[in-house]
Amino acid sequence: MGLFGKLKQEAKETGTCCGGDCNADTMAEAEKVKKASSGVKILGSGCAKCNELEKAAQEALEELGMDMDIEHVTDFTQIAAYGVMTTPALVVNGKVVSYGKVLKKEEVVNLLLKARG
Repeated sequence: MGLFGKLKQEAKETGTCCGGDCNADTMAEAEKVKKASSGVKILGSGCAKCNELEKAAQEALEELGMDMDIEHVTDFTQIAAYGVMTTPALVVNGKVVSYGKVLKKEEVVNLLLKARG
């Protein structure tokens, strides 16, 4: 059946692509977490591209001398709360600044500087 076949089957059975975990309560909780967040987050499943973006973000933070942890969000409910449909995504202080591509360290530096104001 493969991965995509399994996801399609789950979507048929539950009516959602996330296996039935997207309901009003879980989405409200994800929104609450999103609004209270600060710092840097990588949104994605944990694939190689997500890990590359996380590495670039870590290097950018080190270059700027910013002492921030990077949170890797793999929960699809939380990712959906950000409105992200294509990963990996980079979130800075609760705002999605990039999605759907792996950024280079220099690009992340520029985005962090903009977000810092």
